Amino acid sequence: MIRNDQLKLFIELNRPLRFWRGVFLKRILIGLLFLMFTTTVDAQIITINTEAQIIDIAIKNNLEVKAQALDLKAAKANRVTAFELPKLEVNAQIGQYNSVKRDYAYQVAQAIPFPSVFGTKLQLRSAETKAKEWEYGSRINELKLAVRSVYYQIQYLQHHQQKLQQLDSLFDEFLRVAQLRYQAGEAQKLEISTAEAKKGEIDLLNQQSKTNLSNAYRSLQLLLHATEELKVTTVAVFQPLQLNLFSRDSISVSNHPLLQTYYQQAAILKQTKRVELSQALPDFTVGFTNQSLIGYQTIDGVEKYFNASNRFHVFNVGVAIPLTVGTYQAKAKAISYQQQKAETTATFQKEQLTTQLENTLEQYQQDNRQYEYYLQKALPNAKEIMKAAQLGYKTGDIDYVAYLYALQTSTDIELKYLQAIQQLNQSVITINYLINR
Repeated sequence: MIRNDQLKLFIELNRPLRFWRGVFLKRILIGLLFLMFTTTVDAQIITINTEAQIIDIAIKNNLEVKAQALDLKAAKANRVTAFELPKLEVNAQIGQYNSVKRDYAYQVAQAIPFPSVFGTKLQLRSAETKAKEWEYGSRINELKLAVRSVYYQIQYLQHHQQKLQQLDSLFDEFLRVAQLRYQAGEAQKLEISTAEAKKGEIDLLNQQSKTNLSNAYRSLQLLLHATEELKVTTVAVFQPLQLNLFSRDSISVSNHPLLQTYYQQAAILKQTKRVELSQALPDFTVGFTNQSLIGYQTIDGVEKYFNASNRFHVFNVGVAIPLTVGTYQAKAKAISYQQQKAETTATFQKEQLTTQLENTLEQYQQDNRQYEYYLQKALPNAKEIMKAAQLGYKTGDIDYVAYLYALQTSTDIELKYLQAIQQLNQSVITINYLINR
């Protein structure tokens, strides 16, 4: 069956030539403009040059941070409820409550909690808002940890790829020389096969590195909630992050927002207990009644008739005293146990974070020693080994087995040097997370 769009196209193509040419040219022009616009839109790329830039984008765009910010706004808006009053009661009374005449009465009554109740509730709302602020800060701190980790993972993988490309060029040269030596009768076929096998290993490493980089970019895109393509600018020199600590004893996890969130939960329960005890205080009631008393009333010894338009007013004041005070005290006691539980949990969380910080500081020291070894000793040796091996293999002073061993040794050192920087960076990122930097 021919679709409508196919039928329209068929009719247009079979119209007179002049008209067809005009339509065709118009459609070509519109199509080109559409393609140009589509290409422009699809080609949008977010270029990331610095760590600060990527963190700023993440905080603005991350959906979990946005959700936490809305939670904080809700807590701030909820503070007004501390001054909430019970509903105003308005009643009407119509009937023969005074005589056979039909009278009308209107009553208004309002219950008012004890004044100190408003203060304790306001302090509770403030404590709840503070908890939401710490939760928001905790989410920001976790986001920084994730973003920094992925950002420097990408930097590592980009330099890793550059190094693999350099090694690939070296093995290409090795293969070229091996083929020349074979053609000259100075080498066996095994030498070429070995060179091809080693080059294949480098190709596999390069492909795996590209896969890892692609995965890292997807993780970064999720954290930034970005629909555009991301491009992280490769730093010219891949070097470790600096950890600015005045002394090891001066740093702690006390400012960690997750820990403060636990402590704030205990503060909320403490204030909740105060609110519960304040419920045992008496409530007050004020009221006003406006009514008619149709009939004769004796005033100063003289009877006077009053109709429905003559109104009589009554003011009421009352107090509500709780009789089961023990129930409020029991509830407060139960909340005290919950408060102790929250404080115990906060103490345990602090011990966990402190232990994690101590372990990470130890790991940082080890990572730093490893980095210094590769920088000061192994890397210079690797360059010397590579230089001497290349010259020796070209001149025939060493055979291909020795050359491959030297090439493999130098390769491992240079790749491990990059890995040492990556490990050191991740330790610094974790430490900054634990001390909330």
